[in-house]
Amino acid sequence: MTVASGGGAGAVVFYPADRDLSAWCERHAAGSAPDRWPYGLDRLDAHLPRVTAKNFPPASPVTRVARRLAAVVPPMRRAGRPAGVTWDENAGSLLSTTNGLSARYSGVVWLTDSVARRGAAPFRTMRRAMRRMDGLWVLSDAQVAPLADFLGPGAPPVHYVRFGVDHDFFRPAPYPERPLVVSVGGDRDRDPETMLRAMATVRRARPDVDIVVQSKTTLAPPAGVTVIPYLTHVELRGLYARASVVVLATRPNLHVSGMTVGLEAMATGRPLVITRTPGMDDYFGGTSAAHLVDVGDADALGRETLALLEDPESAAAEGGLARAHVEAGFTTAHLAARIAGVIAGR
Repeated sequence: MTVASGGGAGAVVFYPADRDLSAWCERHAAGSAPDRWPYGLDRLDAHLPRVTAKNFPPASPVTRVARRLAAVVPPMRRAGRPAGVTWDENAGSLLSTTNGLSARYSGVVWLTDSVARRGAAPFRTMRRAMRRMDGLWVLSDAQVAPLADFLGPGAPPVHYVRFGVDHDFFRPAPYPERPLVVSVGGDRDRDPETMLRAMATVRRARPDVDIVVQSKTTLAPPAGVTVIPYLTHVELRGLYARASVVVLATRPNLHVSGMTVGLEAMATGRPLVITRTPGMDDYFGGTSAAHLVDVGDADALGRETLALLEDPESAAAEGGLARAHVEAGFTTAHLAARIAGVIAGR
């Protein structure tokens, strides 16, 4: 499926075959999904000419053979053709063997943590694919050096690009009267054990407080804590609006797990309590609306949460600061401008 943003194409954003772009665009038009394309990459059209989006073709025996053959020869760069863009390294590995492009650019999200945990050997194929790019970006400054070291001399430049969220979709909501603590997220680096221990502390001190945790964890929640496995974008936005504070616990990682939820919550006007991992200060260190605690410190997580619950007037004021923080530099408009700068060589 292809989505156009003007005639022709100066840049093509490629998405995985199983990402239904038509359905996403329809949900966005109906007000039930952020940004017109996933990750707000439609906003590249404010900076680059003739931007389109399309899906990679579904994998088949024929396409697999064709990509293996393409991978053994240097990537072709055809002047006058569009540049190819992908969000992460998994899509980027397909982009690396996609022909008919003038250049190739990709984000890298998971690779640095995977290499740190398992070593370089299992990722030799991915290394070759990323070395075929013309430019790469990461969302944490803590990823720049590890990725460059892994790719080695002669690899494409690695840029640090700060993430952003759709601040039009995640819009400010009045601070709630009824206390509610919310935690959201289930990526591989979330820390549900620490989160649930912290929430048990909160409930013991404030049994009047409702707590909702969106997670696929199989751990039994403490009394008074509701765990739900999945939320739509609209449900998520509504939950942020009902929250008094949003709380996130993560394990050690380099890709800033939790930044998406943290920024969405702050865009809604909610204070944040979150684990400090490498790169986290670049997103949340510049505002008093975010309270950062050490990895695995359930006591600190609970303590900071309770302090906000005990002073709702201050928490509401922090929510206003949180919204301003996102507007100042952490929207998808900012993100698209930064990615466009990578593509334009700035």
